[in-house]
Amino acid sequence: MAKDRPVYMGPRLRRLRRELGLTQADMAADLEISASYVALLERNQRPLTADMLLRLARTYRMDMSELAGDGGAEQTARLQAVLKDPMFADIDLPALATGDVAVNYPGITEALLRLHTAYREEQLALADRDAGSAGGERDGALDAPDPVAESRRFLAARRNSFPLLDDAGERLAAEAEAAGGLPAWLKARHNLRVRRLPSDVMAGSMRRLDRHRDAVLLDDALDGASTQYQLALQIAYLEMRRDFEALLKDGQFVSEGGRRLTRRALANYAAAAILMPYGAFAKAVEARRYDVEALARQFGTSFEQTAHRLTTLQKPGQERVPFFFLRVDQAGNVSKRLDGAGFPFARHGGSCPLWSVHHAFERPRELLTQWLELPDGQRFFSIARTVTAGGGAWNAPRVERAIALCCAAEHAHRLIYATEEAVPEPTPIGVTCRLCHRSQCMARSAPPIGRDMLPEDFRRTHAPFGFADG
Repeated sequence: MAKDRPVYMGPRLRRLRRELGLTQADMAADLEISASYVALLERNQRPLTADMLLRLARTYRMDMSELAGDGGAEQTARLQAVLKDPMFADIDLPALATGDVAVNYPGITEALLRLHTAYREEQLALADRDAGSAGGERDGALDAPDPVAESRRFLAARRNSFPLLDDAGERLAAEAEAAGGLPAWLKARHNLRVRRLPSDVMAGSMRRLDRHRDAVLLDDALDGASTQYQLALQIAYLEMRRDFEALLKDGQFVSEGGRRLTRRALANYAAAAILMPYGAFAKAVEARRYDVEALARQFGTSFEQTAHRLTTLQKPGQERVPFFFLRVDQAGNVSKRLDGAGFPFARHGGSCPLWSVHHAFERPRELLTQWLELPDGQRFFSIARTVTAGGGAWNAPRVERAIALCCAAEHAHRLIYATEEAVPEPTPIGVTCRLCHRSQCMARSAPPIGRDMLPEDFRRTHAPFGFADG
């Protein structure tokens, strides 16, 4: 009969001791062992026996599962995800070795994860500066802080995934369900009742927390999905403030505006995590093959809220298809951009008129599918559709926008929308005209950087600009 494998839990034991505020001598006295033996256990030079585990649980009144933990599974998954970065491609990194590092050296693992996050933020900031220079911005214009760019960098560097908020959202969703819904939970937990008031009384607000009357006031023109979302958002602000601050501490913000925009983005993320709890939503997306409309009906959310949530499903060990999300208005202005996949055009995407997201306004509420190819040969699959914000009453202001969800071609077969047996020829698109070198593009609005314009004395091309091949 094979012997049980020895269990080494040195780093976890050290972390437990420090959390309890004990020295090695203190713990040794509590456990009736020598201080030198505690030191050997913490250095993984002795295995943690079943008897010692029982002593720890009994002495410090802890659950055995709390001591055993998850075996470092989450840290291992996070580290393995980081080590997939192309910068490590030429290094032999066996999965077993990665797991050993994550389990036995959690402090070093956390340090590596933080360094990689900081590295990604700096890379994205550099991309923004390069794009600005490519667009011909004046010298010094980039010195002024850009709050929107700061917020987007923060989200993109973390692939728009915040497991801390996902876990809190699942807990609050379970509590709300047990209480009988979000309004009932607000009443039981915070003594706040929900009141719906006419738009003119709300004076331009969709939601307002009235502390004097112990009420959450909502515009009665909100539809069902928006009502639930605003309630979830208020709960997020009431319950997750510390979580927001903990996440923001790791950000690199030059402006207060950037920090506030990011905090708002985290609150929106948290609201979605309450309405579409990670575990249940992750199972549903596979069962329904990422059918956005069907998922929206199942969870009582809007098409846009559901599409937004799909970009966040990158929890280590429970990843789903990574998506890039874009929202534009009819003038082509990008009002929201979320990158859950690290796509190369994510920093500057949305300006190529050949992408179907810009044609969605011609076919309102119709879902458009499209295969795309970037100049470097990378292929993607995209869905696009218009969505409406506002309205709800006669003459109430409303805004039409188009949103797009995009994933790498290798994942498209998992989506209900990519049902063609033979993949059609993809549409060639570019990052921006200034960075795209497709010479025959009829939709080009500007010549690419680094290419000499050709004179038109003897020849005029069909493309708006003729430029040299070299």
